[in-house]
Amino acid sequence: MSEQIILNADSRERTGSNKARVIRKVDGMIPAIIYGDEKDSLNIKLRLNELTKASQNELFYTQVLIIKNGDLEEKVVLKELQKDPAKGKFLHADFLRVSRKTQLKVIIPINFLNEEECSGVKNEGGVLNKTIREIEVMCLAGNIPESIDVDVTDLDLGQSVRLTEISLPDGAEIPGLTEETDQMVISVNAPKAVEEEPEVIEGDEDSEGSDETESTEASDENDADNEGSEES
Repeated sequence: MSEQIILNADSRERTGSNKARVIRKVDGMIPAIIYGDEKDSLNIKLRLNELTKASQNELFYTQVLIIKNGDLEEKVVLKELQKDPAKGKFLHADFLRVSRKTQLKVIIPINFLNEEECSGVKNEGGVLNKTIREIEVMCLAGNIPESIDVDVTDLDLGQSVRLTEISLPDGAEIPGLTEETDQMVISVNAPKAVEEEPEVIEGDEDSEGSDETESTEASDENDADNEGSEES
């Protein structure tokens, strides 16, 4: 399991767009809110450097985070991270409180294992075709996987793995997945055929050239004969 992502926060009394602008410019912090779990919403502000560092970690968007506000510690998941579309600067963050039993929909990346050892690639010259690289999973907040492993070692040429064949953690499921909505995740395809240019034999070129020369010489001789007969 990876190290828990922790953010430090301060409470904020100032709310509204003008107040949020002051927090960003004067305080050098980012306004945020924590809500949910049948508790009152909590207005906070986060340290810009911590938020920036956390946002560079993929787990920030899928895992349970800890926000410390003085002696208060909140377990949350990120619901929305607003950015300035022109400048790319953080504007505001929304976090949802969770408990270990909270059901969540999260996007989980797929981790393909043993690609180089794949039977269809190693023994038959096939090519792996990844059609899905992340999936939406419904699971408990206390049991969110960092990734979904898919082992391709035994895949032969022409074989594939579909969503219904993926092993998920206990209590997790792919929402709305049925036989009708099932999709291919990865397959081993035959490599595309490379068209080879026809081989040119040097002897053929020489013979063609000599044929053209002989034909030209014969034509010249005929022209000369015709001219001679006309003069006579």
